Amino acid sequence: MTIDAKPLSHAKPTPPLPPPKPPQNPVFRMMGLPRISPKLPSRNWLIFLTITTSFTTTLLYDRYHKKKAQQKWCNLVSHIAKDSLPVSQMPRKITIFLSAPPGDGLRPSREFFQEYVKPILVAAALDWEVVEGRREGDVRAGLAEKIRKLRKSKGEVSQLEPAAEEKENMVAELRQRTGIRLWEGVQGDLVIGRHTWKEYIRGLHEGWLGPVDPPPLPESPPPILASAGSQVPISRPSDSTPLEDTDTPSDSVSQPDQPTPPAEPPKPSKPTTPTPPYLYPPSYSSSLSPPSLPPTLPPSLPLPFPHLLGILNTPTRTYRFLTRRHIADSTGRSVAALVLATHTRPYTHHESFPANPDSPAAAPDGETLRGKEGEAEWEQQRALVKEEGEWHKSAWKEGVEGVERVWKEGVVVDERIGERMSLFEMGTEDEERASADGGRIERERGGWGEVKGWVGLGGEEREKKGWEMGMVGEEGD
Repeated sequence: MTIDAKPLSHAKPTPPLPPPKPPQNPVFRMMGLPRISPKLPSRNWLIFLTITTSFTTTLLYDRYHKKKAQQKWCNLVSHIAKDSLPVSQMPRKITIFLSAPPGDGLRPSREFFQEYVKPILVAAALDWEVVEGRREGDVRAGLAEKIRKLRKSKGEVSQLEPAAEEKENMVAELRQRTGIRLWEGVQGDLVIGRHTWKEYIRGLHEGWLGPVDPPPLPESPPPILASAGSQVPISRPSDSTPLEDTDTPSDSVSQPDQPTPPAEPPKPSKPTTPTPPYLYPPSYSSSLSPPSLPPTLPPSLPLPFPHLLGILNTPTRTYRFLTRRHIADSTGRSVAALVLATHTRPYTHHESFPANPDSPAAAPDGETLRGKEGEAEWEQQRALVKEEGEWHKSAWKEGVEGVERVWKEGVVVDERIGERMSLFEMGTEDEERASADGGRIERERGGWGEVKGWVGLGGEEREKKGWEMGMVGEEGD
């Protein structure tokens, strides 16, 4: 009797065998390396790698083009460094004015100068002097004092002690005796930021239109004296206070005279506030022009200084961090115009006029030069006015009575100072030469050289040292 074997209905089918793994490279296997099978990362890893790669690529791209823009303007002014200068003549020196932005310290202004302005000045081998302000009003006080010293050196009478003036003029007299001549060409002032520009305008007016010596201090009220009929109470020792016997043996013994140590002179304390103004804006029209006022003042250049604070402004700050190449290009163009000093123009004086987008004194979005400060007749009044919308709120708070608030107040320009001021501008031929030089550098690098420059792999040719070219000297020369 035969029984047919039938499979049970609840039995699971046998799964097919997986395909055999491809044989591993025998070299990798003998080196002990594990078998690595290519596969896509997980979803979370894909999100992480996409974000980090995009941010890094954008940052490297911006860094490369920022260096290229700065190199373009450095090459434009580099020929000035090769010009010879007589031994008995001082080089050209420009003055840099920078101060701490509202709500922050001095470090952001210094970093902006070192990152965007200093490379252009170094490429031209130009000398400069920096006037810094840690507090509101420091730049105004420093510029006004500098102008007052210049007026005194030109013969204006001062009531100060001559000893102090001799110490200040010691270096100038030494140079005059040795036959060293000052630079006779254009000097120039570079002002960073709207807040510094306001103090710069105030300092110009105070220095040239104000008095040479400080104004007299307000008289203090006289002390209260007792009248003739009133009796002044005299303090007498009370009965409960025991009187000391003055005829004690200890007092009768004479003490030997001991030499008294000489009193040390008091050390001058650092001022906590700037020097009070010698002249205020309402008194500009009533002040007299000094005889030493020159027909033209040194040209100036108000330089935009983007500075934004606050955690709510993080998206805007991030965008600016990733597009610093635009700031480097515009700043380098303006600084190169100051260094070349081939084109200057007087500031415009009209009731209202449309802003020039290429000018650093332009109003935003093509607005006319009329704003919250009233009808602006001078171009200096609306220079860099767009930055005021990004200032910290502490710049607009009511201050203590008697404390100077230059940033909060409007810009007042007197006609005698405004018509003597001028602005640096970039010439058309200089800008065309810079564009041609930038295109030549890009063609020389080529496609692969540009990609290597993005990631920092040395797309630019390094200048060889002297010892590498067979010259005699140390390795670091």
